[in-house]
Order: sequence, then C-alpha cells, then structure tokens
Amino acid sequence: MSEKEKLVVLIGPTAVGKTKLSILLAKRFNAEIISGDSMQIYKSMDIGTAKITKEEMEGIPHHLIDIKNPEDPFSAAEFQELVRRKISDITSRGKLPMIVGGTGLYIQSVIYDYQFSDAPSDDEFRQKLEERAEGEGNEALYKELMAIDPESGSKIHPNNIRRVIRALEIYHCTGKTMSDYQENQNPELLYDTALIGLTMDREKLYERINLRVDIMMKEGLLEEVKSLYEQGLKDCQSIQAIGYKELYEYFNRRVSLEDAIGNLKQNSRRYAKRQLTWFRNKMNVEWFDMSDTADPLEFEKKFAEISSHIEGKLKIKSNT
Repeated sequence: MSEKEKLVVLIGPTAVGKTKLSILLAKRFNAEIISGDSMQIYKSMDIGTAKITKEEMEGIPHHLIDIKNPEDPFSAAEFQELVRRKISDITSRGKLPMIVGGTGLYIQSVIYDYQFSDAPSDDEFRQKLEERAEGEGNEALYKELMAIDPESGSKIHPNNIRRVIRALEIYHCTGKTMSDYQENQNPELLYDTALIGLTMDREKLYERINLRVDIMMKEGLLEEVKSLYEQGLKDCQSIQAIGYKELYEYFNRRVSLEDAIGNLKQNSRRYAKRQLTWFRNKMNVEWFDMSDTADPLEFEKKFAEISSHIEGKLKIKSNT
C-alpha cells in the first residue's frame, strides 16, 4: 500500500487567530496554505471574508483564494476535487500542504473518503424534479428539501438546484436524508493528517468577533458590499455570506445601518458557536485553547505545543 500524503489541517471558529498561527507554522514546516473557507474563493469579497492580505502572507504561497467571480456557484464537491489536486501538487514539490479555514463540511469532504456519488439514483425522478424547478422555481424544491432534511438544506444554497435535486433524489431512493446517508458511511482519513483545532473562552471570542466587525467597517466593508449591490448581484451564493447579506438588508432599506451592523455581529457570534459544535461532533480534532495568547509568552508556548504535536503526529522535523 502506498504511503498516505501528509497534511496539516488548522480549523477553528471565525476570529480565533488561525491566520497568524498558520503563517508561523507554514514557515516552520515549509508548508503551502490552502484556504478552507467557502467564501474566500470569491474575488472582490476581501474585507467581509477576512481574506489574508499579500503583506500578511509573508511570502507563503496561498491557494484557492480569488478563484471565482461573486456570481459563480461553488459546491463542496468542487472544493473536494480542487483541494485534493492541490494537496498532490504541493506534496510533489516537496512541500507540506496545510488547509486553514472554518468551513467544516468542505474540509471534511476533502480529508475523509466520503462518496458524493455512490447513493442510488433515479433518472426519471430527477427529470421530473428538473421540470418542476423550471415550472415552479428553485424555491419550491428547496422548501421541500428543508421540510425533509433541514441539516443538508442549511448547507445548500437554494439556487444550487443540482444539489437540491440530488438530496431529494437520495431521499426518494433510500428513504434516508442525505445527512443520514453520509452519517452511515464509515469514512477513513485519506491523508496522514494532523488535525488541529483552535478554541477560546466564549466571552473572549465574542469580544474579538465584535471588534473584528468594527475594524471591517473602518476598513471599508460598507463600500465593498455597496459595490456588489450596485453591480446588481443578488440571489447568488456569495451574497449569502455573513457580512454581505446583513448589509444588503440595509441597502434594501429594510434595516438601519446600526441594526445591520448589530445583526452582522450577532450572526458572526452564532456562526462561531455553530462552527465549534460542528467540528466537535464531526471530526476527531486535537484542540488547543488560545484564550490567553494575547500574552506573547503564552502565544510562544502554544505555538511550541502545536508544532510539537505536528512533528509527533506526522513524524516530520521542523525548520528550527
């Protein structure tokens, strides 16, 4: 059996400090970074997605950032294919691939041997659904999916009609929801993986999230979203991102700017909570608490612990 490719995965909720740590780890382990964020793939969406800047990269190559236009759809299956190719490419050049991000389903689809396609299919049933989507609109089928399988529905954009139909087809053929079907698969890790999660005291994390939103507003988030709004972009996957949909409500005159910012903070905090729950339930993660890392000595200590964990897990030496 051929040896598995080595991979570091750094996950955690929004604003926990993944970016800073990932650069230091990449330098230490001669790594290249693959973004594990479902929204950083979009061009022109920099501030709201907390996209790493050229300066922050410090010369470390980054992949899967700015590869799509905001109107383009994107799925976990496409992400899976692109990232697996990147992992092989980076490995072939003698570098260590490292996925960094917070989109759990996407990352899970890459590192585990999930089969998106092996559920039974029914061509006739699928054709009927496609005809219904044409006649009744995507929303009708999406509502049906949300009634049957809200867990899968919440991860699929209403306009990603191909995936909506696939989820309904799986239910029709097996009597199981797509979530149940994936749950009952027994996936193995495809890579020799060091799976590291960053966590933080809830109150501290929420303070950091609130502060981050204030900084984003100062850096021009309102102007960034306005530019997309004025281009007439709506009803597409990218605009459902936190930070964009809330300000769209303001531009649509449904809420005041103050309320939109309040909603953005609240939705970001809720998202962070969901991310932590998801990672804890779905992945076998080695957790590191970053609560006290504002103190440089504490940060150094934590960095050494994480580096040591990677060395032990992957049986590799760092550059130090």
